[in-house]
Amino acid sequence: MTTHIVAMGGGGFSSSEDYRPTSLDRYILSLTDATNPLVCFVPTASADDGLYVSRFINAYSSHVRTSVLTLWSGAADAIARMDEVDVFLVGGGNTLNMLALWSAHGLGQRFRSYAQDSSRDVVLAGVSAGGAVWHEGCTTDSYGSGISALALGLGIVPGSFCPHYDSEADRAPQYKEFIDTSQLPSGYGVDDGAAIHYVDGKLEACVAERAGAGVHRLEQNENGVQITDLDTRVL
Repeated sequence: MTTHIVAMGGGGFSSSEDYRPTSLDRYILSLTDATNPLVCFVPTASADDGLYVSRFINAYSSHVRTSVLTLWSGAADAIARMDEVDVFLVGGGNTLNMLALWSAHGLGQRFRSYAQDSSRDVVLAGVSAGGAVWHEGCTTDSYGSGISALALGLGIVPGSFCPHYDSEADRAPQYKEFIDTSQLPSGYGVDDGAAIHYVDGKLEACVAERAGAGVHRLEQNENGVQITDLDTRVL
């Protein structure tokens, strides 16, 4: 059985015109073999923002069955339904607060167990904070004082993650510095509209919903940080 992880630097339905699903959303759905998949939106990082939830439902409900994993209200019922889900889609927002709340509810271990479960296929996807969370660490503005290194994460895939690599001026240089000073491990800077696709913990592909969006490998070595632009397929 297979675990797919799709980590988006930005983009998807929440950034598109009229909040319609994009080619990245369709790519995520294409990875499940379920005939009538259940897609669960996880808006924890946005404090279960109702408008964000509505936009997800409008974008996805005409294509698949949908559910929402809320933790501010109805948490017990939402968590109890997790075993039925084929695709989890984690939204953007405050990465630090999301990880803290997930830890309190035991969701981090739950997601790790899904990734390791050889008896089921699962797709774990997300944008920005929702893409970063699967890694060992990331850049974040969760503290409200510029871009910081967050050496937390579920560690389902190795290395670190930097969302909005091309769209926020401080992201790329700060990420490079964090790797150079070992505050974060080597990893990937991902532009808005681009995504990394892992299969069973290994890099499978880099994809994008628009031309010019890419994925960049930043790796620490004896000469500093080497930056490599990875081949990225426009969907």
